[in-house]
Amino acid sequence: MQNDFRLSTFDFRLSRGRSVLIVDPSEETCEALRAALEPRGVRIFAASQPRHGLALAREHRPDLIVLDLECRSTTSADGDAAVAESLTREAPLVMLGTARRRPAHLPACQFVSKPYHYAPLIRKIEELLAADRSRAAATG
Repeated sequence: MQNDFRLSTFDFRLSRGRSVLIVDPSEETCEALRAALEPRGVRIFAASQPRHGLALAREHRPDLIVLDLECRSTTSADGDAAVAESLTREAPLVMLGTARRRPAHLPACQFVSKPYHYAPLIRKIEELLAADRSRAAATG
């Protein structure tokens, strides 16, 4: 993974006041996303295990969840899918993982294949936060 944070000219003001939950056992990933998103006004919550992430999602109601599929909380793919499905009920979901590990029965979401670079992942997060804000403004 590359620590290249040069991002496009995306209007980052659209994500100010938003929150993201990162569920990933990698401290490097959590810190890289935190370093890129917090200066843009995004509040970050982090968990190393999906079950803890689910508790944080229910408590803080983030606008978006980033879930690493390699972050296993159970011994079965069905258990992982149940946790992922529970997380999608809490907020839109971006899943990180290898294409060969992406089970077909996982819930619909944005999928980012590993290995990935941080800059495109951060752009994807920003775009989803902005789209969510635009949808909320249109309906509210």
